[in-house]
Amino acid sequence: MRVDTTGKISLDHIYTAPDPRAYFSTLRGLGYAIPELAKPFFAGLIQEYRDAHEISVPTVLDIGCSYGINAALLRCDATMEELYDRYAGAEDAGFEELLARDRELVGSRDGLKRTRFLGLDASSHALAYALQAGFIDGAMHADLEARDPTEHERERLAGVDLVISTGCIGYVTERTISRIVAAHGGRKPWMAHFVLRMFPFDPVTECLAAAGYETVRHEGVFRQRRFATAEEQSLVLDRLATIDVDPRGLETDGWFYAELFISRPTKPRSRIE
Repeated sequence: MRVDTTGKISLDHIYTAPDPRAYFSTLRGLGYAIPELAKPFFAGLIQEYRDAHEISVPTVLDIGCSYGINAALLRCDATMEELYDRYAGAEDAGFEELLARDRELVGSRDGLKRTRFLGLDASSHALAYALQAGFIDGAMHADLEARDPTEHERERLAGVDLVISTGCIGYVTERTISRIVAAHGGRKPWMAHFVLRMFPFDPVTECLAAAGYETVRHEGVFRQRRFATAEEQSLVLDRLATIDVDPRGLETDGWFYAELFISRPTKPRSRIE
């Protein structure tokens, strides 16, 4: 398997198919679990935001949303195992049949109905499927690492209340985050990012601090997926050593691990006359 510049195997092919069957068949074999582990934290933060701002239908931007997996888990109150089984049993289904089944799933479940999901991704095929299936309500096909958002994109970003991600940080950097924040003007969204330990979050934390945020690391770590090969594990362990992250009992046991960082705008200090 080919590895990318980070030392991880390249899984580009599973994000560019017209539907998510290759995505689920590949990642099931690697024990990919981070979206389900993230689900209760995202749900809790969305409800906290709703209560704090008295907004009945908040808009959530999922950076690197691929086929809308985070939104599907939340909106349909589904599990990863359920989705793995669902697509594994659909090898012979046609594209339109698969879409119809997923639309039916969205319509039949009582998950996070009072939430609007906007997906941001570089894969037009994954975004198109997520949107047509009803997992997300809006799609933004853009690479904000490479350029500023267009005026239309900036208007859409300005309506976002929360920003989430599960694994894209490291490929997505503070450049994208700063462009999302800048689109809001004085109104800043809350953020929750699950970040692999091999990718330092300090540059994003510093970028957000300069924009008026406070970032808190949640206690504990979260399994993302198994290493696909011994070479991948070795390269990642080397990378962890260069950034002084101790892998013992975690990555040395054969798994990628992530940390959760939650960022909120700081409250302005009251002035005492």
